[in-house]
Amino acid sequence: MLIWLAFAVLAALVVALVIWPLAAAHGRSPTRAAYDRAVYGDQLKEITRDSERGLVTPTEAASARLEIERRLLASDEEAERGLRPAAKPATPRALTVALAVLVPLAAIGFYLVHGAPRIPDQPYDARAAERALIGANGALDLDKTVAALQARLKADPSSAEGWLLLARTEAARGHWQKSAAAYREAMTLTKERPDVAAAYAEMLVMAADGIVTPAARDALNTVVARDPKNPSARYYLALAEAQAGDVRGATDAWQTLLAEAPADAPWAQMVRQRIADTAKAAGLPAPAPPAAQASPGPSADDVAAAAQLSPEQRDQMVRGMVERLATRLKEAPDDLQGWLRLGRAYEVLKEPEKAADAYAQAAKLKPEDPAILAREVDALMADRAPTDPIPPTALVVLKQLETLDASEPRALWYLGLAAAQAHEVDEAKVYWQKLLAVLPADSAERKMVSDALAALSN
Repeated sequence: MLIWLAFAVLAALVVALVIWPLAAAHGRSPTRAAYDRAVYGDQLKEITRDSERGLVTPTEAASARLEIERRLLASDEEAERGLRPAAKPATPRALTVALAVLVPLAAIGFYLVHGAPRIPDQPYDARAAERALIGANGALDLDKTVAALQARLKADPSSAEGWLLLARTEAARGHWQKSAAAYREAMTLTKERPDVAAAYAEMLVMAADGIVTPAARDALNTVVARDPKNPSARYYLALAEAQAGDVRGATDAWQTLLAEAPADAPWAQMVRQRIADTAKAAGLPAPAPPAAQASPGPSADDVAAAAQLSPEQRDQMVRGMVERLATRLKEAPDDLQGWLRLGRAYEVLKEPEKAADAYAQAAKLKPEDPAILAREVDALMADRAPTDPIPPTALVVLKQLETLDASEPRALWYLGLAAAQAHEVDEAKVYWQKLLAVLPADSAERKMVSDALAALSN
């Protein structure tokens, strides 16, 4: 209560300082001659002091004094001839009263909109649990985090989110079996949610040194029964076929997975390498890469012609090709690869808004693919400073991305940032703690997130 009283006193003082000059009685402004007389008087005193100190000779002092006195007399004559000074314009009383009322009201309204009046304070003692999880290097201590999560789950074993956090933290520590056990609990609580079941199966494979065990295969079959396009489950099921001796069936499944994947899927190169390694181990020739969807693009003649052009002409040529692709997609809006290619082209041309629109069209054609939404987020967040507010359009896409992949790093980072900007500190911490659990222990991104979490507690 005392702090609000102090704020009220300060506000009243500020308003008084602003209003007083306006409300003061108006008078007349001094003339230029009055200013001149004051200046000449000071100059006469200065000459007297210099003469007494011996800085000027008596002759020089007399000459200077005579000149100043002449100017002083001239200013007196000018004052007698001059007009009387104009009166200061009076400020309307209504404007003065309006300012006195509106200034504090505007300040209060601004605080209610952009401030955080409902957020309670966070005393240092109340943050003891958070500080206990920070290691000597200032980063989150995974061992302490695991102990804290286990204690929380002992008190509330029905928290699916708690089991997921424990599973991801154990995975970050490389404890695959413990991570699988936590995922199993989360899978039961989430009624075998596909992404949780896929993560559980992956931990079983990691715990078995890369072997797809029967338990892992059962979990993977559960995933594809509910999410037939799940790339993780399809990859490991193909791996199970290869381990069972059906190399050709496995490579065909991986080829199909690649053919249906976005061109920029982060796991695509891993799958290509797995195909090559599996074929080589079986003594088979490496299969040809999956055929890309036919679509118009630059011909050999176009490339040769582009090499002879100036940078400005080349840029104009590229823009013309992009415009033709955009025009064609208006006539064939179901071309998924075309929209993805158009989005990448606009990114190259440094036009992120158009790139985001293209990825949004692609996401409508394949709404279950988180990689497309991730590219749309990248385009929406391009050229934005970390302190800039996250656009509402990006927040909608981020929520969709979180629904498809609860551990997607972009979604976790930006949703946490949005919560921090809205002063929802607890929500921001939840997102960023999830993100820490999925980031490599020695990565620069992990340090950035740890620093952001530490800043929330300050």
